Amino acid sequence: MRKMLAALSRLLLPKGPAAHKPGAVTEVARVVVASRNYADFATEATFDVKKHDIHRLEESPSTTAVMTREEGLQYYKTMQTIRRMELKADQLYKQKIIRGFCHLYDGQEACCVGLEAAINPTDHLITAYRAHAFTYTRGISVREILAELTGRIGGCAKGKGGSMHMYAKNFYGGNGIVGAQVPLGAGIALACKYFGKDEICVTLYGDGAANQGQIFETFNMAALWKLPCIFICENNRYGMGTSVERAAASTDYYKRGDFIPGLRVDGMDVLAVREAAKFAANHCRSGKGPIVMELQTYRYHGHSMSDPGVSYRTREEIQEVRSKSDPITLLKDRMVNNNLASVEELKEIDVEVRKEIEDAAQFATTDPEPPLEDLGNHIYYKEPPFEVRGPNQWIRYKSVG
Repeated sequence: MRKMLAALSRLLLPKGPAAHKPGAVTEVARVVVASRNYADFATEATFDVKKHDIHRLEESPSTTAVMTREEGLQYYKTMQTIRRMELKADQLYKQKIIRGFCHLYDGQEACCVGLEAAINPTDHLITAYRAHAFTYTRGISVREILAELTGRIGGCAKGKGGSMHMYAKNFYGGNGIVGAQVPLGAGIALACKYFGKDEICVTLYGDGAANQGQIFETFNMAALWKLPCIFICENNRYGMGTSVERAAASTDYYKRGDFIPGLRVDGMDVLAVREAAKFAANHCRSGKGPIVMELQTYRYHGHSMSDPGVSYRTREEIQEVRSKSDPITLLKDRMVNNNLASVEELKEIDVEVRKEIEDAAQFATTDPEPPLEDLGNHIYYKEPPFEVRGPNQWIRYKSVG
């Protein structure tokens, strides 16, 4: 194959004056790389993943994962899009174009991408306020997400939800109250079981919320009723500015369900997350009831935009995680080293992603803000119009479903 490509490059190499034109050799290289894209890559590869810790389970998820070239490219593009989207949100916030609460997800991309790869679009998902990435993997465009962050009418919640309140089909937010989404997730799982659908609910919360009493109450009810719910603790090691060791007597979050089976997973590896989530989803669908998953991950930014993120941890710690465990770098190295993609191809994806983000940011900063009279709309779904009180008793808004 390489001899054939070498012959092809010699054949395509410009002769005479054309050979000295700027970009002539680059064009040849582009053609040769494009030829390699179709002819010289492996279609799939098998990878080892870190062994999962288990609790009250006789079996554990596979420690090998098969990834096709198409899957790898899709995961890479999705993770890069989330990373760039969050960095753009950081930039817009510092320019005071985004206001209010804003919690970024960069560093944790393997969690949402691995989970989405393991469940069906008809399954349900609910999370806390660090929700931009899940909004994207559930089908909302970058344009709509950034426009929601800037409070524009083209946002996914018409500019009225902001960072913490984004929604999509079978995605229930984005919830601002710490831990409150967990009993809601159990309610969604109850609906799945009640209506006899082969659907599950993925309910996410952080290590900071893991000590909430309502979570343990939910665990008890979900186990009693055998609800098809995956409870996922995204353990990024810090609840706001408090390390897990200072906040929890037991940091084995996957065992917190006690009577509910549990898994602890490397949340920086998209394939480890995918395989564990497939296992958990099958567990729930088979009627065995809920399961608890702990994803060990890391956030690069502070808890929120008001947190510089370096008062309770060192810059060296953050850099060490970036250099040794970055989820995008790990996936990229696997793909290149196993001949699933070339460095040049992945760079082209990076360029494409950057352009998409810049176009979305342009839209999010020029789209109009919603008019004041829309403030009362969309409180209920498909309800007859009714009046909503405004800031004082003399101001009324009409609410349309």
